Amino acid sequence: MEAVRLIQASRRALAGSVGEAEVLTEVWQAHTLAQAIGSRLAVSGPPELRGEALGLTELAGRGCGVLDTPELDEGDLRAARLTELDDARETLLCLGGLLGEIGIVLVCLAGGVDEGTYWQCIESIDAADESRDRVLEMLRKLAAREEALPER
Repeated sequence: MEAVRLIQASRRALAGSVGEAEVLTEVWQAHTLAQAIGSRLAVSGPPELRGEALGLTELAGRGCGVLDTPELDEGDLRAARLTELDDARETLLCLGGLLGEIGIVLVCLAGGVDEGTYWQCIESIDAADESRDRVLEMLRKLAAREEALPER
């Protein structure tokens, strides 16, 4: 499935999630999707993005690692359905939005959970924020690349 469609599906699922377990599952899903997209860009994306894409993969992996791994059927893992990344710019714009939404949802959740879950939320917010910074840097590099192309 194409990356933008998977991101949109994650955004809808995150927005519709109810309860602590469902929210944390959707946040974990979003982090795994960001990790998969970062990995795809690092391997086959524009050369200018590869270093930042590797950083995104690492940071998103940290976001997954701080959360308890949800019990999902193999077919329910959105990141495993990533087959295409047609437009790097559009994908990164959408991914940046998803990562921002993760932070908002987790801030809301963190106020009403036990201490262990609270710290998972805080660490996951940090990973999402740093991942979003990487996405914004990749968008900046893409814009610079597009500006330079007409000059050649």
